[in-house]
Amino acid sequence: MPFYRPITLWLVLILGLGGCRRLEFQVSRPVPLPQDPKIQVYFNQNISSIYAEPYRAQTRSGNDLEQLVVDSIQSAQSTIDVAVHELRLPRIAQALAERRQAGVQVRVILENTYSRPWSPLASIGVTRLDPRGQNQYKEYRQLIDRNGDRKITQAEINRGDALTILQNAAIPWINDTADGSKGSGLMHHKFVVVDRRTVIVTSANFTLSDMHGDFSPAASRGNPNALLKLESPAIAASFIQEFGLMWGDGPGKKPDSRFGLAKPFRPRQTFKLEKTTVTVQFSPTSQAIAWEQSANGLIGRTLSQAKTTIDLALFVFSEQPLSYRLDAQHRRGVEIRALIEPDYAYKSYSEGLDMLGVALAQSDKVGDPGYCRFEAGNRPWQQPIKTVGIPRLPKGDRLHHKFGVVDRRSVIVGSHNWSQAADQNNDENLLVIDSPTVAAHFNREFEQLYDKAELGLPKFIHRQVQAQQSQCQAASAILPLGQSTGSPSATTFSTAVNQSPTTGRVNLNSASQAELESLPGVGPKLAERIIQARQRKPFTSLSDLDQVVGVGPHVLEQLQNQVMW
Repeated sequence: MPFYRPITLWLVLILGLGGCRRLEFQVSRPVPLPQDPKIQVYFNQNISSIYAEPYRAQTRSGNDLEQLVVDSIQSAQSTIDVAVHELRLPRIAQALAERRQAGVQVRVILENTYSRPWSPLASIGVTRLDPRGQNQYKEYRQLIDRNGDRKITQAEINRGDALTILQNAAIPWINDTADGSKGSGLMHHKFVVVDRRTVIVTSANFTLSDMHGDFSPAASRGNPNALLKLESPAIAASFIQEFGLMWGDGPGKKPDSRFGLAKPFRPRQTFKLEKTTVTVQFSPTSQAIAWEQSANGLIGRTLSQAKTTIDLALFVFSEQPLSYRLDAQHRRGVEIRALIEPDYAYKSYSEGLDMLGVALAQSDKVGDPGYCRFEAGNRPWQQPIKTVGIPRLPKGDRLHHKFGVVDRRSVIVGSHNWSQAADQNNDENLLVIDSPTVAAHFNREFEQLYDKAELGLPKFIHRQVQAQQSQCQAASAILPLGQSTGSPSATTFSTAVNQSPTTGRVNLNSASQAELESLPGVGPKLAERIIQARQRKPFTSLSDLDQVVGVGPHVLEQLQNQVMW
């Protein structure tokens, strides 16, 4: 149980013409956790801290992530490198401008979608934006219009439009079209390197939504995000190398910037910071490289090392091989809990559905390309769990975390969503930090989200599963053979919340390491031996499998109805 301390709050009551009265009362909040001196951890919805927001004049729970970035920038004496998907916060831009004026080298890389100032956008341009873009523009106007008169002056733009501030300070910046392309998958990094020794790594974009909260609704507290501050010249060097590949020779020169798959493959690097071990890997990784060597492969390896618990808080979870790893761990008795952003938790591609034991077709509309088709390799868990769900957040906020905690001591974190796109297309960073001290912060963050979560299979998904079962069973009788391809087939829906769906067998001659590990009785070592055996001679029967060291009668009995060749 966390230790709590009382804090004093005041409530001022306005009593009409009789004046006002101040009531004093106390509430309790957890005591802040100890920090690792080399790796400090912060959350914008941290329940053990309070801060005064600079834009909405609110005092609320959380760490001021923007101020933490500003403080690091203001400490710079020689260099600042910023690679961030989106930069809209004026205090960060102003801090960069001030250090540039002081003679510090400042460089900025942005995602091309977000690399123009808001201010030149004419009203006709706003109408062409998608709904999300129009909402962002409304938020921008409130951010700039500090006197609230609904008129935007040039002076207000110069103080409040972050990219205009960078332009006015002559800070060089590029985006992911600097290589002459239309852009990589996404330039999705969110990091800052100061003086080649301090690294800020966060899941938060430098926006109101990701750090503080939107103006509307006022209850917004910002998308839940984490920020880490690492003090290490060696780790800083790895981020500087990543920055340098993307930067090339900077703006307006040769198109020698390298984004996405144009970057060379960089194997993961492991660093020792006193008692803490940090492994760093950058994406993307080409499909020509083994999955196990990619960033998602690093996630999979870390999950496979779990002995007791795995807790996940994820914006998106759509990488199928990671579901296989988790399923294998669940079968071994590891306790697994997961929270996923509601917008993505129940999509047909969500591995959250696999964990709940169900599958949804890509479309239930006759004539759609995805009608009664399923994600390739999809395999709902035969032993579903009910500890998967969605967090309850203030209206307008979205779970933006990308972290996992293994055995309450190893943290998986970074800009990297748990998806194939993050692994194979985007510019991303991923860290695995082995430290009980660091993990304690993520454990507390997960618990406070999980305590208020909605867990299990929602009734509306149950109804959708039942409806698709009926539709796709009827369709399977008239569709040409093979048209309803995918796994599971059109007839393998679960018809009840707790019923395990039938799933396809695993092909021993083509399955990945992760797929093999999802089989009962098969761990990482045995999976490796199965792969080595099939390379010498393909499997043709259970007798061939019985020749693999580690496959005894008990394992063979478990596998006889689970595998094919």
